[in-house]
Amino acid sequence: MRPTIRDIAAVAKVSIGTVSRALKKQPGLTEETRLHVQKIAAQLGYNESNLRHGRIRRLTFLLHRQHSNFVASPFFSHVLHGVESACRERGIVPTVLSIGPADNVMEQIRLHEPDALAVAGFMEPEVLALLTRTGKPVVLIDLSAPGFRSVISDNLGGALAATRHLIELGRQRLAFISGPLSHYSVSQRALGYRQALFEAGRLFDPRLEITLPSDPEFHLHAAAAMQRLLQSDTPPDAVFCYNDVTALAVMNVCQARGLRIPEDIAIVGFDNIDAATSSTPPLTTLAVDKEAMGRMGIKLLLEDAPAQPQVVLPAELVQRASTLGN
Repeated sequence: MRPTIRDIAAVAKVSIGTVSRALKKQPGLTEETRLHVQKIAAQLGYNESNLRHGRIRRLTFLLHRQHSNFVASPFFSHVLHGVESACRERGIVPTVLSIGPADNVMEQIRLHEPDALAVAGFMEPEVLALLTRTGKPVVLIDLSAPGFRSVISDNLGGALAATRHLIELGRQRLAFISGPLSHYSVSQRALGYRQALFEAGRLFDPRLEITLPSDPEFHLHAAAAMQRLLQSDTPPDAVFCYNDVTALAVMNVCQARGLRIPEDIAIVGFDNIDAATSSTPPLTTLAVDKEAMGRMGIKLLLEDAPAQPQVVLPAELVQRASTLGN
């Protein structure tokens, strides 16, 4: 594998920034440090043309395979639109690559020849570790991990608002249907749900929280989860779902069983996808500016020294008929 500036930094025992400045012949270093770094780079066989004078011309947008079906995961198609728009304005050529842990990630990235990487949604920690070895700038979108620049929505605050809304409506048995808690955004939404219950002096009932597996057919798992909740001795009178696709599947199950929404059961989603406004009844949800997340990710990626390595965009409660009625 070709050496990266991270490899040079490790051998030279200096920071990646120091290596970059030395190879680009930028000010701020002693001549001794500059020569030391250049010597190590030469010994490792580093190709200085990889620096491309600091100009990002090509960007690869990385998605986990579980997110790559834009019909099942419409959230990320809007994020991609934001990324493409920001790249177009800056003369950057974006490509899209869906990967999984079984893939040869480094080889796939090499084939795309990017100058920088934008990772959207869930990605295994071991894959993120591989990305750092490329030495290329990386930004995470809808994902947070130590040492990375990232753009996220206020998942915790949004989940707090959703659960508080249901509590204020007088609902007594609030269920939460969650996605895999290994996903950063989902774990934050689960935390917000539990925190709102705690603040209201309510005991957390584990029977009312169901975690769905990672599966392309997760809408079927969501429907099965709702069936189990409704068949319990004390079924919920409200459900907060970790995303809108799940909430719409839950709504279909409730209506098929003859339940009135919201009179018998109130439903809240998260993300405010297009289908949330056209459902019957329209879905109460948390609005996230998905395209703004993509645009902000590119902006953050291009900053030399961002004042905020993590940007948090608001998630605003949009109240519709699935909780308020007509």
